[in-house]
Amino acid sequence: MRDFKDVVLTHIKAKEVNGLKKILNEANELDIINVMDELSNEELVMAYRLLDKDLALEVFEGLDLNDQQKLISSLAEKEAGLVFNELAPDDRVRLLDELPAGVAKRMLATLNKEDRADVNLLMGFETETAGRLMTPEYVRLRKEWTAGEALEHLKAIAKDKETIYTLYVTDQKRKLEGVLSLRDLIVAEPTEIIADIMESDVVSFHTGTDQEEVAKSLQKLDLLAIPIVDKEDRLVGIITVDDAMDILEEEATEDIFAGAGISGGESAKSEVLIEGTLAKICRLRLPVLVIALIGGMVAAGVMEQFEDILEAVAATAFFIPVIMDMGGSVGTQSATIFARGLVLGHVQEKNIWKHIAKESLVGLLIGVLSGIAVGVMAYVWLGMLDLAMALTLAMIITMTLSAFLGFIVPYCLIKFKGDHATGSGPIITSIKDITGLFIYFGLVVLFMGYIEADYEPIEMTVRSREDGIYYQLDFDVEEAIVIAVEGCDVSNLTACDVGIPDEIETAYGEFEVVLP
Repeated sequence: MRDFKDVVLTHIKAKEVNGLKKILNEANELDIINVMDELSNEELVMAYRLLDKDLALEVFEGLDLNDQQKLISSLAEKEAGLVFNELAPDDRVRLLDELPAGVAKRMLATLNKEDRADVNLLMGFETETAGRLMTPEYVRLRKEWTAGEALEHLKAIAKDKETIYTLYVTDQKRKLEGVLSLRDLIVAEPTEIIADIMESDVVSFHTGTDQEEVAKSLQKLDLLAIPIVDKEDRLVGIITVDDAMDILEEEATEDIFAGAGISGGESAKSEVLIEGTLAKICRLRLPVLVIALIGGMVAAGVMEQFEDILEAVAATAFFIPVIMDMGGSVGTQSATIFARGLVLGHVQEKNIWKHIAKESLVGLLIGVLSGIAVGVMAYVWLGMLDLAMALTLAMIITMTLSAFLGFIVPYCLIKFKGDHATGSGPIITSIKDITGLFIYFGLVVLFMGYIEADYEPIEMTVRSREDGIYYQLDFDVEEAIVIAVEGCDVSNLTACDVGIPDEIETAYGEFEVVLP
């Protein structure tokens, strides 16, 4: 497969049209579709025009809506009209929804009266409903017919229908009465009445039903098609399994981007972040990264507030990355689980607080296990029980908080139409870093007390270098640390030069500290 793509791309870049045409028309439909997904607009149109008519239609139907839109908009009107006329009514409607208004109007004008009526019927229903998604090209039988008559009718109309594998039975007013499979019809005796072989218990949906609900039901029931009825329960169309799978894929993408604040069709939404210009990408991603930058500066300020602890017990700094990284990992995991659960329908808004509570408990359990492990390692390594206890409890609280944030932050962003895709990570990281540092250092102070240097305040004799006169000054250790000249060992103050505060230095010049 990779070799085929390389060959096609090489021919396109070399403008070897004849060789490319031969390669494409000898390839299978799926390989061509996969290659076209990687082409630019110009290359896409070039490759498509080289396909034989029948193969071109099959390939077009297999392309995603974004590529179909590019092709229709780029082809000459006559070429585009020929392709558009070959599509099924439901496929036409989905494509029209994505096309610019001017192009859509021109495409509608290429249809004959009957096809235009089918399209207008479907477009009369609200978007993302079963009525908008269905196709009116289904096989309808009468229950009083014999199996032989039904088969003759099927042969006459089969080529114009989207599917003939599921057949629907209606009365004269098109009210749905039953369903049977093509297999059941074929194996039945020619004289058997349709009413005797059909299944009267039929699952159907109304035209106003949400398309995602219909698609999920079709998937669960393992059906090839499902009937759609109007308010009077008259059969107006069917939704086939291929359309249902397309909708499930689109809805999954839509749910992911729903809170991202990115407008446009589903493919366009993805294209902004993946294939958009640098300016557009930066406009989407920079705002929340600025929040993360501010959060980082605040976290640095928190560390500054506990500078004395870091100076007195340097070991407290060893475990800051551990707490930050573990908390960040849990937050990222939770946010990813939330997004996937939301897409698959496992996370529902009506039970959101139940989901948040459960995820927080998961974070608590992970925090307990990780915290104990890190605490034991810290004690074995440093032999400081108080620090190990503070570290353990900080891990538990931070990881529980991170799990909570992993669910609540994306939920709030979606709720308030924020940028979920690009916003959750930076916001979770900022909150977790600031609170995590407060929690850690707060527990260090709680368990170890307010830490100062391990020296008692001492009385020192200060001698002037110039006049030899002795002055008696008291320096506590904290002041000595502050005013000590760089490189001076404050634990051994004998003959140690110190910087005297300005008011003393002005009066007496430089001094030498001498222990009594």
